[in-house]
Amino acid sequence: MKKIRQCLREHSVPLALLAPAVIIILLVVLLPLIFSFYTSFTNYRLIKPETLWQWIGLRNYQRIMGDWAFWVAFGRTVLFLTIALNLEMLLGLGLALLVNRITWGQRVMRTIMMFPMMFSPILVGFQFKYMFNDTIGVVNNALQSLGLTHEAIPFLVDRWLAFFSISIAEIWMSTSIFAILILAGLFAMPRDPIEAARVDGCNNWQVFRHITLPFLMPFIYIAMTIRSLDVARAYDVVDVMTGGGPAGRTELLWTLIARTAYDDARMGRANAMAYVSILLSIFFTWFFFRKLMQARKHLGAF
Repeated sequence: MKKIRQCLREHSVPLALLAPAVIIILLVVLLPLIFSFYTSFTNYRLIKPETLWQWIGLRNYQRIMGDWAFWVAFGRTVLFLTIALNLEMLLGLGLALLVNRITWGQRVMRTIMMFPMMFSPILVGFQFKYMFNDTIGVVNNALQSLGLTHEAIPFLVDRWLAFFSISIAEIWMSTSIFAILILAGLFAMPRDPIEAARVDGCNNWQVFRHITLPFLMPFIYIAMTIRSLDVARAYDVVDVMTGGGPAGRTELLWTLIARTAYDDARMGRANAMAYVSILLSIFFTWFFFRKLMQARKHLGAF
């Protein structure tokens, strides 16, 4: 007991300074999580407050397991995440390699490269919504002015073109995250292995394939981990550009959850969907974290 009292006296000031932050975290983060988790086991409807106390157990989760619309949105989210991550990685890698070769104005280019990630997702959604508009959109006007098309292309109405449009908006907004992290890896890369490889007669592709790329893989997996969490809960851009349409063809997990919660007022079922969708984020985080550890081990062995 004396040791405990002495320890509390020694750490009383740090604990007192940390107490406000801990209380705020409990109020802002933990309590809403507990409340949402509880409501996922109830029949809570926003238009009927008394349903907050109607405990139904696992019924919401059982309904989700048999809900075809949920699993279609789940699969579409995985497809959207796969396309966005891979294209962002390739474009970000190419952009970082180009900027790294610039000897004059590199700081200006790095600043410009960060502009897309500074915009709000809602603003990006409106920007691309008007760009792909079939009557006043700059894309359709440019294609018709160049004589490539004679009629307006329904980018936001056609099933596949709408999916393509929201993918382009997401990729444009977030490619710079990959580019910045990969560029940081290029700055940190030692020059001795590259110079030794060139002395041995390796060409540019061999140097990139066997030296540069393995060194950059940990940075790439860090970017993929960060972006997988963002894309798995994509909502703003999709809601602004298509609203999940046409006919639900661009409905992703979080647009479906929002529609279930606020349009249909089934908050309990929406929270159950949200907790199931968290498994997707956990899986991709675990997957890319494993890849990151493997890349670091390979780099250490190298």
